[in-house]
Amino acid sequence: MSKNSFEEAHANISNVIYQAVLNPHFNKEMIIQACDASKQNGFAGLCTSLYNLPIARESLGSKSTTKLISVIAFPFGFIPTFNKLKEAEYAIEKGAEELDLVPNYFALKEGKIELFAEEINQISELGIPVRIIIDSNTLLNLSQLSIAIDALIDAGAIGIQIGNGFGPSVSKDQTKNVSKIVKNRCSIKTVGGIKTFDQAIEIIEAGSTYIGTSFGFKISQEQKKKE
Repeated sequence: MSKNSFEEAHANISNVIYQAVLNPHFNKEMIIQACDASKQNGFAGLCTSLYNLPIARESLGSKSTTKLISVIAFPFGFIPTFNKLKEAEYAIEKGAEELDLVPNYFALKEGKIELFAEEINQISELGIPVRIIIDSNTLLNLSQLSIAIDALIDAGAIGIQIGNGFGPSVSKDQTKNVSKIVKNRCSIKTVGGIKTFDQAIEIIEAGSTYIGTSFGFKISQEQKKKE
């Protein structure tokens, strides 16, 4: 567990929250409201889709401490590297400060680690931080997870995201397992089923650097009520 993340979470949970704005049914007003609330709460980041980036960038402004993150090839990564590069270039052009990339799971499952890593490296070289989304619930055993983490770090990724918000919640034990493999070499963002302040603290204590959630506002309000 990162001591800094643990201390930041207890001091102000907003410091470790990445607010998800990925609901395809959100309209422009709802996106703007989420951006305004993220700024006011001082969330670490706001993660949204390529389509919503221009709205989010304008709403967050240029001086916000809340980073704007775009998902790439979300949620399954089933597109060629060329297309992922184009998505990443578009995201950068529209003001994204970080990218959450769904990697080539097929290459990973087939044992083609160089192919898996090369794609990550190409996108990492575009110039902004890249975090790799790994669905630890369904895709990987511990051996594959270890290989994937070593490869993504070597390829230039600054972090790993456990889970993608679909399916079962990511558990405390899964977070601990990833933290043991990572060994403080990159950041960890845990996503999936985190809806309360107590859940968020539990995940941070298990070793996560950040949490990704659609319930950031609710979680931050819970902490304030506890104070």
